[in-house]
Amino acid sequence: MRLFDGGRAPNPRRTRIFMAEKKVEIALVPVDMTKLEHRSDEIASRNPFKRLPVLELDDGTVITESIAICRYVEALHPEPPLFGVTPLEIATIEMWNRRLELGLYASVAAAFRHTHPAMAEWEVPQIPAWGEANRDKAAEFLQLFDAHLAGNRFAAGDGFSVADITGLVAIDFMKPAKIAMPDGLSNVARWYEEVSARPSAKA
Repeated sequence: MRLFDGGRAPNPRRTRIFMAEKKVEIALVPVDMTKLEHRSDEIASRNPFKRLPVLELDDGTVITESIAICRYVEALHPEPPLFGVTPLEIATIEMWNRRLELGLYASVAAAFRHTHPAMAEWEVPQIPAWGEANRDKAAEFLQLFDAHLAGNRFAAGDGFSVADITGLVAIDFMKPAKIAMPDGLSNVARWYEEVSARPSAKA
């Protein structure tokens, strides 16, 4: 089993953090996205969308999409559970992971892809106005997330989960997307300090 990895790009990083939390080691195949290696025949033959990460199993089966890969790893290595155990935990984690994906992660990515000059050849057409609009969307979501964290240690309750990984990666990606953290979000600041201090955050 091997994982075609894209370095500091958000989705590959999300998968690596997940594996670090699980203490699971999978052979990494580095792919230099700055050299557009993710568009090579090697990747395209495994993922027609030419995106990373890509997990290739020993029998040649390919799994793409970071959360799908994480779910596969969770099924193989259920401890510690990062997608929940009880029906309510599973649903709550799914809910908050999805909210963080749509409300924050996707907005930060859109801001980066549609406003950063280096992305002009990647995002065609690049629509700066859409990028700017998503900066506001990310800030609005963070206000809601801060209110939620007033009564919750982590994104989906008392336990660290895949939702926290999604949130952490999204917030770290705000810097290259040139999105400033809104003032006064003390609960987000407390949560971020805790999750970013975990050893897995360096994966």
